[in-house]
Amino acid sequence: MEYPTISQVSRLDTVRQRLASETGDVPGWVMVTLMTAGLVVALSAVALPALTNLFNSAIASVSGI
Repeated sequence: MEYPTISQVSRLDTVRQRLASETGDVPGWVMVTLMTAGLVVALSAVALPALTNLFNSAIASVSGI
């Protein structure tokens, strides 16, 4: 069994310290997620009637109704 060298241990310690210092930006990500959801709702409210009409006319033209 090989033991890690001092440089490997030093590198691992540096990585552990960097990971421990990462706090993240949770409020920022929450805001981005909520804004994206709001945009999706707003766009679907505007586009849904047009897409429904487009779909219905496409089905009507294919089925011959």
